[in-house]
Order: sequence, then C-alpha cells, then structure tokens
Amino acid sequence: MIPSLATDRLHLVPPSLAHLPAERAFFASERSSFVGGPAPRHKAWRVIALHLGHWQILGYGMWAAIERDTGAPVGMVGLWGPEPWPMPELAYHLYEGTEGRGYATEAGRAVLDFARDRLGMTELASMIDPANAASQSVARRLGAENTGTEFRADPDGPAVEIWRHDLTGGRA
Repeated sequence: MIPSLATDRLHLVPPSLAHLPAERAFFASERSSFVGGPAPRHKAWRVIALHLGHWQILGYGMWAAIERDTGAPVGMVGLWGPEPWPMPELAYHLYEGTEGRGYATEAGRAVLDFARDRLGMTELASMIDPANAASQSVARRLGAENTGTEFRADPDGPAVEIWRHDLTGGRA
C-alpha cells in the first residue's frame, strides 16, 4: 500500500489515472525536457504505471502532489531509484503555473522526512541537469550539495550532476 503524506498546503497521494490529464499536458510541453520529454501522449499513461510498479518493486516511489485547498494538481515528487542509479533520488517536477510558490521545496521536505523516518535512509541524490537552475535552487533550499560528479543513466544521454542530500542530521 502506498502511503499518502500531507504538508501545510499539499497532499502527496499515489499516482492514478485521475492525474493523467496533468501528466499528459506536462509531457507535451517543454517543461518535461529535463525528464525525457517532450513525449507523445501515451507516455504519460506509461509513466503513471511505471511509478506504481516502482512502489511495488522497491517499496518507495513518486507521489502526485495536489493542492489541499483546491484539489488542483501541482506536479509529481518522490523517491526514484531505477537501475543504474547510484542511490535513491529525491525527484520532482511541477506543472505549468505552479512554479515559484515553494511547492517543490515543501513537498521535497516531506519526502526527505519520509525517507529518513520511515525508510531509514541516510542519504539521497537529486540528479539535476546543469541547465536546470530552478531545480538546483530547490536542491539548495533542501540542503543538498552539488558533489561535482556527473552521471549518465544512458550512455548516449545527457550528463546530469549528482546533488547529495545528507539525512543523518547534518544537511538535509
């Protein structure tokens, strides 16, 4: 069973087909360029199925972030750790019009707490494209540090930087 989390302004809930329209719009836009998009319409369905399978295989995964007051979708946030990732990742993406409100930081903090308190994790990574200044800013606000190490999930794909989240009580 996938747990739900709550923050002051957000509900983090299991991804479902109810979130498909927002994911389709996201993957159709340039906003998705840092997570493998833009992509055809059918990819959004597969991404939701992939996230649910990730929970089943690894016991952690992504949540759909929903505004508590309005029920509006905000984005996806959670833990991501497919092969060949060197360690689990705190990952996030926001939908058009939701950036600049602190949602990624707020949801990210809840996920870091979950990883530490419920899963016993001591560190996480955020794999961030060097051109993604917004994601770098979120990582900094969450206490992550750029390790200076590059990572390629696909040998032919772009290199990303590994940002480290220390969950042991130092920086996180």
